[in-house]
Amino acid sequence: MFKLFKNIDNKSYKPKYGGLDIIKFIGPGLLVTVGFIDPGNWASNLAAGANFGYALLWMVTLSTIMLILLQHNVAHLGIATGLCLSEAAVIHLKPRYSKMLLSSAMLASISTSLAEILGGGIALNMLFNIPIRAGALLVTIFVFIMLYSNSYKVIEKWIIAFVSVIGLSFLYELSLVEIDWNNAITSWVTPTFPKGSMLIIMSVLGAVVMPHNLFLHSEVIQSRQWNLQDDKVIKKQLRFEFLDTFVSMLIGWAINSAMILLAAATFFTTKTTVSELQQANHLLAPLLGTHAAIVFAVALLFAGIASTITSGMAAGSIFAGMYKEPYDINDNHSRMGVSISLLIAFGIILFISNPFQGLIISQMVLSIQLPFTIFLQVYLTSSEKVMGKYKNKRFSKVILYLLGGIVSLLNIALFVSFF
Repeated sequence: MFKLFKNIDNKSYKPKYGGLDIIKFIGPGLLVTVGFIDPGNWASNLAAGANFGYALLWMVTLSTIMLILLQHNVAHLGIATGLCLSEAAVIHLKPRYSKMLLSSAMLASISTSLAEILGGGIALNMLFNIPIRAGALLVTIFVFIMLYSNSYKVIEKWIIAFVSVIGLSFLYELSLVEIDWNNAITSWVTPTFPKGSMLIIMSVLGAVVMPHNLFLHSEVIQSRQWNLQDDKVIKKQLRFEFLDTFVSMLIGWAINSAMILLAAATFFTTKTTVSELQQANHLLAPLLGTHAAIVFAVALLFAGIASTITSGMAAGSIFAGMYKEPYDINDNHSRMGVSISLLIAFGIILFISNPFQGLIISQMVLSIQLPFTIFLQVYLTSSEKVMGKYKNKRFSKVILYLLGGIVSLLNIALFVSFF
């Protein structure tokens, strides 16, 4: 079976691990990172900073720690088995269960793509006054071209470039404002629950831990595999994977924190209420200048495009996995998964009258599906039949199930809060 991520199965082959070789492992985690600096996160983080100042920074820290553990765990599945989460579900679960779970994951992927495409459309509206639906169409077309005409390696480099632009944009934004760093440092590690903040707290968590990222990470981590039959190679891969995941999630933590810091230093300080992304862009201009507003919109555009690309890849991986196939953009099943996610998402956008409300509804759909993906992942990675000696240890298993329970309860509470 042809696979996009070509593995070298020669037992005699062992990769070299020098200091600079570690850099070669950095990449898959960054594709996951763009999923939690997407437009949905922007809305949640700006609301957190504008309404509660620095007080909710701790939630970014907590949710990032939870994300590191979950993403690290699902990456182990890809490294130890050579299967993505979707493939493993089909192979190791009864058909009726795997079909139900993976069908719900495809629906979540569509919902994710909706938010990402919509965010890119909003950014184009900010920059060029293009109607949001027309902007969404341009984003969709561009993402199709990127996915269908580039290899994984090329896309990975583009994603790294996109994340770099987003990070540099917020560094520039933060250089224009005065941050109360003592307050910020304390808030990063001190949980507080200001009155009326629970909805925002749950929104921040729900926007960080996303179903499609768990499927995606188990697939793209295989781009760094060499020899599944050599225990020493696998163990080194597991260690270096953690480095990739940790560094990438730390970058995501910094960018999400920067959003809250910016909102706290501008909107919270001036007691300005922010209810949508376009409004935030317009309000930044008089506070920080026109250039700041443009940089904000450019960063949002890059976030929307990058996260749409990874959402499409995740959908391709999920759909191909239903046929026990790995993601390969040259394969019909992978292409079909990408097309289903992006085209249906764009079709729904055409009927959305309130873009900001569309972002909220998309997060609600993710909240419903997320518990199923987490518990599927933990079940598979805890199984000796699936993972062999690399299965979760008892302590890890308890921690992961506990995290799954916490995430599930908070996301269910977020869903219920809208009714």
